[in-house]
This record gives sequence, structure tokens and C-alpha cells, in this order.
Amino acid sequence: MIGDDIEAVCKAAREKFGKPVIPVNIPGFVGSKNLGAKLAGEALLDYVIGTVEPEITTPYDIAVIAEYNVAGDFWAVKPLLDALGIRVLANISGDARYNDIACAHRAKAAMMVCSKAMINVARKLEERYGIPYFEGSFYGISDTSDALRQIAKLLVHKGAPEELLARTEALIAREEAKVWAAIEPYREALKGKKVLLFTGGVKSWSVVSALQEAGMEVVGTSMRKSTKEDRERVIEIMGTDAHMFDELPPREMYRMLKASEADIMLSGPRSQFVALKAKTPWLDVNQERHHAYAGYAGFVTLVEEIHKSITNPVWQQVKQPAPWERNGKDEGVRMKDEDNRPQDTAPHPSSFIPHP
Repeated sequence: MIGDDIEAVCKAAREKFGKPVIPVNIPGFVGSKNLGAKLAGEALLDYVIGTVEPEITTPYDIAVIAEYNVAGDFWAVKPLLDALGIRVLANISGDARYNDIACAHRAKAAMMVCSKAMINVARKLEERYGIPYFEGSFYGISDTSDALRQIAKLLVHKGAPEELLARTEALIAREEAKVWAAIEPYREALKGKKVLLFTGGVKSWSVVSALQEAGMEVVGTSMRKSTKEDRERVIEIMGTDAHMFDELPPREMYRMLKASEADIMLSGPRSQFVALKAKTPWLDVNQERHHAYAGYAGFVTLVEEIHKSITNPVWQQVKQPAPWERNGKDEGVRMKDEDNRPQDTAPHPSSFIPHP
């Protein structure tokens, strides 16, 4: 902001301390969060990726891009990849280490999780190093299975043994059977329940798919921070664009919930108070949540948390009429009755003050 040559300063610091010092050019903290992520990705491409060679490489090395390990999401996915012998060479940037990202150029394939944030990284890895990528999601049963299949196909295309495909299908069949069995006790209670999804980016379509697998109906999904491809995915999943909205003012959100157009709202914590004011169940699905919802195990957790929220007896209790409403009295009558009650005959506190 004051005209310093940041690149020269970082170069001098690298030479002085013998450590990587990375300039990230964002003058005036320019732009939105997603633009910031893109600029950070450019810094990784220019100063980090390709600067370290891995000790070993395998035909099963992948990079995962724009995955942030929110609430340990990726820790629910990595065991699946481990079971297939697939090594995550770099996860940019969730649960990442500097040397891992520096070695990302040796990955055989890449998965793009949030294209709005770092599609530039995926494209340039393909251009510079020939690393093919696809955009996928680990939310829900079918999306997780599709992601595993896509990873396996890209690795085989790049030289991994074809038996990886068969092992992947065997793993998918086994894990899907476990998941369907685990969520069966909840499906009847959740069947047909309506959800208002107020999030954005990849979750605008990936969580929709997961909710439908649980037997729920999505009455609206926010398209904030979403790409054209995200919109196309929503239309593909829901069959229409009627339930997509770019903005949903709190007043309209409150109206929908108060009118029972949705049985639960899934969003970030900033909008939770609208749902609570409307006496509607709410669940955090954004960055501040405390549960991992990715992968097969994460999907079971998501279904359990939604079930707990919807069936919590407090929602029926707060929707019951107040005692004076049940008795046919309004609040004004109640206050009038209180005014007519006998006056307190206790002596006034001033009577205890001694006379001079």
C-alpha cells in the first residue's frame, strides 16, 4: 500500500534466513474472499509448487485442491483413499504442510473441490505439469462414490494398474452398504421433510444431493459464491432452477420459515437467529461447525444431526400457545387482572428509617 517492493523484501529475507519467504500481492486487501484465495493460489504456483522434489513418487499420487478440512472433513475421507493405496501428495490447503504443497507438481491427478476459490491452481497444474483434474465433492453417498471413481480413472489413465478400478468398485459397494444400513433408522422420520439450504459454492449442489439421498426435499438453495458450473449442477440434480436464489434477505427468509415452507434450515451461524426467531430447527453446515460431514461416515453424521435437530421436542414446546392464549385471554387482559389484585400490605421501607 505504501509502494514497497514486496518481492525484493521477501527475496532479501530468503537469502538472510535461508527459509522460504513468500510474497502475496494483495494491495489494499483487494477483492472478496474468493479473489483472495485465487491470489494466494497464484503465490503458491509462483513461489512454492515445484520447489521441492518428493523423496519417492508412486503411480497413486494425487493432489486435492481447494479442500480446507473444515471440522476434520478430509480426515473422514483419507481412510478411503488409504484403503485403495492412493497417496495424497498435497492437500491445498486443508491439513497441509509446506513441503507437501511444494511437491504438488509430481501428482499424477488432481481433484478440484471448490472451483470458485482455486480453479486457477488446477488449470495451471494441468498446463505446466500435465496433471489432469476433475471437479467433485465428498458430500453424500453418490458424490463420494463418484469422486473415488474419477480419481481411480485418472490415475489409471496416467499409468496406474487397471486393477485399481476393480478395487475401487469393491470398496464403494462395501461402504455404501454400510451407510444405507446406518441411516435406515432415520429415513422414515426425515422422508419428505423440507430443507432451506442457505450456503454457497460447492455446497450449493453437493449438499442438495446428500439431502435428497436422505429422503428430504430442498425447497431452496443459495447460489452465493457459486460458479456457472455450480448452477448447472443444481439444475441437473433438482431438475429446475426455480429453487435457486442469489440473495435471500432476512425478512424473506423469516417469512418462509414462519410459514412452514421449510422444516429445517441449513446455513452458517450468521443466519441462525432468523431460524430461531421463526422457531424453526437449524443446523450449521458452514466453516464454524463442529462435525465432519464429508465422506460416507460424515454423511451418516449429517443425517444424525439433522434428525436430532428436527425431532428435538423444544420446537413443539415453543410453538404452543402461551398460557393466557390457551385461556382465551390476551396479554392485555392478563396485565389488567394483575393490576386488580390486592395491594401488598407490608410497611413501606421508609417507615424503618429512624426519625431524627
